[in-house]
Amino acid sequence: MPAAIFLIAFTYYPAVATLAKSFFSQGTALKPSEFVGFENFEYMLGDDVFWKVAWNNIMYAVGTIPISIALAILMAVWVNGKLPLRSLTRMAYFTPTILPMIAVANIWLFFYTPDIGLLDQVSAVFGLPSHNWLGDPDTVLGCIIAITIWKEAGFFMIFYLAALQTLPLELEEAARLEGASRWYYFRRVMFPLLMPTTLFVLINAVINSFKLVDHLFILTKGGPDNASSLLLYYIYEVAFSFLDQAYASTLTVVLLLALALIAVGQFYFLDKRVHYR
Repeated sequence: MPAAIFLIAFTYYPAVATLAKSFFSQGTALKPSEFVGFENFEYMLGDDVFWKVAWNNIMYAVGTIPISIALAILMAVWVNGKLPLRSLTRMAYFTPTILPMIAVANIWLFFYTPDIGLLDQVSAVFGLPSHNWLGDPDTVLGCIIAITIWKEAGFFMIFYLAALQTLPLELEEAARLEGASRWYYFRRVMFPLLMPTTLFVLINAVINSFKLVDHLFILTKGGPDNASSLLLYYIYEVAFSFLDQAYASTLTVVLLLALALIAVGQFYFLDKRVHYR
């Protein structure tokens, strides 16, 4: 009963209330909320900021997901082998994951700050001019992507490391006896056996790519000109800065539907291909 109460209060009721609120207007002290049907959704389709933020989120996902997963696999294979200070290396790779999001954002401010930041100090050695990395629309989203990759790759590495330690050693020994190269063994044996883990990591990576708020709040606040704003941060702005909870509920419903469709698509198209044959 206690678990059911918390689940209903903090999961099911907010989801149903958000869906219901998306069909009403934002009420005020003088004008109460009214049922407006799909007007909020129609307004969203004509909202230029929404489309820009949605495109930013797509580019953010495309930039973070493949690189994070690829680095996670490489790191897992590396620390799963016999190397000096293996435990220390594993800890170093995993450390960014356990750092608070706000702390991570402040750490990376040291890299991106113009003139005194680490990037500008290194570029000054080669005679390059200073650059406002977080203030330039052409580079700000790439800076956010770099932070996310640095933080998430170590987290995904843990899952791959656990999966690698369950693989039978006889497979690798047989491959060596047959004269297979390390790359051939990885491509034809190891990676296919890691596909169930890859599916799990991929779903988590997609969800994570649509729920970033903390870094944006500290680093850019969605600027400049919404160049770094993502969907969840835009929902936060609409709800708590613009005080339009009805439209924020509409955006939330669309985001949840998009994530649900992506998850179902991943299971439907990839689940049949994750088992080694």
